[in-house]
Amino acid sequence: MTNSPLELMAALMIVIAAFFLLVGAIGLARFPDFYMRLHAPTKASTLGVGGVLIASMLVTADHGRPGLAELLITLFVFVTAPVSANLMAQAALHLRHRSLAPVPDTAVPERRPG
Repeated sequence: MTNSPLELMAALMIVIAAFFLLVGAIGLARFPDFYMRLHAPTKASTLGVGGVLIASMLVTADHGRPGLAELLITLFVFVTAPVSANLMAQAALHLRHRSLAPVPDTAVPERRPG
């Protein structure tokens, strides 16, 4: 049984997507702060899920189906993940949830040296 070039490209996309999903999961588990935990999975999982769906589009194209459903799901994920992350960050800011990240002295005008 021989693999077509599209199937090999799909396999490569799945490996790349799995890497991004793993990085996002590790970031979610390891980061100490809400804002940092929010950043890791939204960026990485968007790329990971997008990669899996693109691989699915490649396989369905190889079998003669256009893959319109996968394209629509990919667009939906790429639009909704950043918007939902932004809304969660705005809610945390509204609730005055403090970050554990240190603020550099040069970032605050009142604390600038000299």
